Amino acid sequence: MATLTRYSLNKNKYLLPPEAERLESLLNDHMDRDPRNCLMILVALRTGARAQEVLNIRKSDLNGYDETVFIRGLKGSNDREIPLPRPLFQKLQRWAEGSSDAKVFPISYQRLHQIWELYRPVPKKFHSLRHTFAIRLYQKTKDLRLVQVALGHRNITNTMVYADYVYSQQELRRLIL
Repeated sequence: MATLTRYSLNKNKYLLPPEAERLESLLNDHMDRDPRNCLMILVALRTGARAQEVLNIRKSDLNGYDETVFIRGLKGSNDREIPLPRPLFQKLQRWAEGSSDAKVFPISYQRLHQIWELYRPVPKKFHSLRHTFAIRLYQKTKDLRLVQVALGHRNITNTMVYADYVYSQQELRRLIL
C-alpha cells in the first residue's frame, strides 16, 4: 500500500519577513517606472493567487465597491474574492482602466517568470508569494478555515501545512530558546 507524503514547507518555499519587506520596498520604488509588473507581483503577494490565476484576472474581476479582486481557481481549487489594501486596489484599478485588453496583465506565463527574476529579492520561486501570503494570514488570524478559503483549497488537509509549519516553528522557539 502506498503511503501519502504530505507536502511540507521550509524557509526556501516562502519569503522570510525581511525578504518580503525588501520585495515590497523594491516594488514601491519601481511602481512609477514599471507599474504593470510591480502591480502584478504585489497582487500575487497580497492575494495568494497562483501565477496563472494572476494572469487570468480580468478587468471585470475588480470590484470597486468592496475593493476586492475575484480569483478564478485553478488545479481544482475554488474561486475566491480577496480584498486588497485601498492604495493597492486603486493603483490596480487605474492600471486596468488604462489598458485596452480585457485581462489586467495580458502577458505570458513565461514572461511573468522573467519579470519575477528581475524583482525577486532572493532566488525563490514565484509560488513563494502564495506561501508567504498563507503564512502571513495564518500568523495574523490563527484561522485555518480562513486560510483555506483565501487560497481556494477544497480540502482543509492542503491548508494544514501552514498551521503545522507555523506551530512547529513557534513551539520549537518557545521550548528551545
